[in-house]
Amino acid sequence: MAQDRGSCSMVELLAVLIGGHQPMDISTSLLSRYPHNLGSASADELRQIKGIGLASACRIMAAIELGRRLTAQQEPRPAIGSPEQAARLLTPLLAGKEQEYLVVVLLDTRNRALGEPIVVYHGSLNTSLVRVAEVVRPAIRANASAMLMAHGHPSGDPSPSPEDVSITRAVAEAGRLLDIRLLDHLIIGQASFVSMRERGLMP
Repeated sequence: MAQDRGSCSMVELLAVLIGGHQPMDISTSLLSRYPHNLGSASADELRQIKGIGLASACRIMAAIELGRRLTAQQEPRPAIGSPEQAARLLTPLLAGKEQEYLVVVLLDTRNRALGEPIVVYHGSLNTSLVRVAEVVRPAIRANASAMLMAHGHPSGDPSPSPEDVSITRAVAEAGRLLDIRLLDHLIIGQASFVSMRERGLMP
């Protein structure tokens, strides 16, 4: 096995992930089955290759996903300039969940996302359960200039509840004191969304 990772072939890199007995042969078989579309294979499909078990399949899929995320971090990050742009980013993550998930997207001075959305709470969104400090802590740690907050309604109806309004105002006030602007709070439904800022429900 070559010591320089840059000089390793695809077969060698996969063999490291597969491990066990005769990993080079297994890696060769895998790439013969998926010469150009390995990233689209499911764990069950990978396990159809003789010598690949569940653990090896999971390692391969994790490595592929890690590569995707690292590549995404290096790509130019578009600014989030409208609620519609934010909704396109967050709807796949939040729509259709059985529980309410509250996420934050950290932003720089140009409203560009600083990494992936961060889940800060899941359950029933209630002011007595959601701690404002937990919501703003990721922004403090990342030295973010602003943040976007969003959560989904399992019912599919994105209409804001009194609790949604209360939490929005509490987080916005905490952000003001910390010089971290709350850009918006989106409520994601099944086929639509609500921008708390556009509704005039933010301080």
